[in-house]
Amino acid sequence: MNKSLYVAMTGAQEILNAQAVNNFNLANVDTTGFKAELSAFQSRAVDGSGYASRVYATSNTTGWNSAPGPMITTGRPLDVAVQGRGFIAVQGPNGGEAYTRNGDLHLEASGMLVTSTGQLVLGDNGPISVPPSTSIRIGSDGTVSAVPLGQTPNTLVSVGRIKLVNPPASSLIRAPDGLFVTASGKAAPADASVRLASGVLESSNVDVADAMVNMIDLARSFDLQVKVMHADKTNSAASSQLLQPG
Repeated sequence: MNKSLYVAMTGAQEILNAQAVNNFNLANVDTTGFKAELSAFQSRAVDGSGYASRVYATSNTTGWNSAPGPMITTGRPLDVAVQGRGFIAVQGPNGGEAYTRNGDLHLEASGMLVTSTGQLVLGDNGPISVPPSTSIRIGSDGTVSAVPLGQTPNTLVSVGRIKLVNPPASSLIRAPDGLFVTASGKAAPADASVRLASGVLESSNVDVADAMVNMIDLARSFDLQVKVMHADKTNSAASSQLLQPG
């Protein structure tokens, strides 16, 4: 394969991969607690005889942005936001423990406390279940308290405590569903220093302006690679014509 064509072709492919990551971030601008995916281009030599002068451009995800997103006050008692570093423990699709910053919590008809995407919120002894109550509140330490039906407002009963964890960011990987899991597969220990703010939600930390500029820049880079491929095709056709006898 022609060297210039190879460079342009691989470059265009990897630009599409980078664009996919950028579009993924843009699609989650309104997702509560979402952390932006990070990607970067890398130049890698092509192995094999006769390829010493060729370089393959790759776009790889380099992790996720752990910076907290802007806080939005809602006043809703089941809305909570992790203050600083930390995560809320939930039950993953496979039944194991996973972690999220999505504090948009709700009660199912059965009384189970779940996130807005349906994950069961875990406590010290498994999923948290709230009995029929007139009011519910969540404390800064994750304690879930309720006023049972028929009781006075001063009769608060603790029904569980949300498990809050703070594993090192380097030990976590993002699953395809957006939840975080430990690389080892083991559950992270509870961390009493992690605090919650009630009546508040953490919005996505995606910088919309930066993502839009990056999308335009990647689109222009892709067009450039396509132009190089067209130029190479034109040059190859001209070279073949020159080599024809007569």
